[in-house]
Amino acid sequence: MGFTYRKRGIMLTEKVNIRELADVIRSKNAGPYELSFDIVFKSFEIYEQVKRSGVFTEELIADLYNVSVDEVISIINYDAAKAIKATIIRPRSAGAVGDGDVYGAQQHAPLLGIEIEI
Repeated sequence: MGFTYRKRGIMLTEKVNIRELADVIRSKNAGPYELSFDIVFKSFEIYEQVKRSGVFTEELIADLYNVSVDEVISIINYDAAKAIKATIIRPRSAGAVGDGDVYGAQQHAPLLGIEIEI
């Protein structure tokens, strides 16, 4: 990947955009009152590095989606799928007046700006 390199025997790191590390970044309904976000990484090595970075926190998801930390239901590291899954309470229930995405499939855009130092 080129995101970790050595210079004169010293390990250096750089910030890498999540889009370079993941094969899949998506959102979807987790019932009418919740949204889930899945990030599936390109390799187990990348997944492990991202997991160790500690970037994915309830605070990050709350900030990205302008919700309180209490509205972040979970952040799960799913080793078998080399994926991280976050779930939040939907700002509006699916199909309610003012809901612009009944399937929750277009809510992943805020995740695309995440940069990870690994």
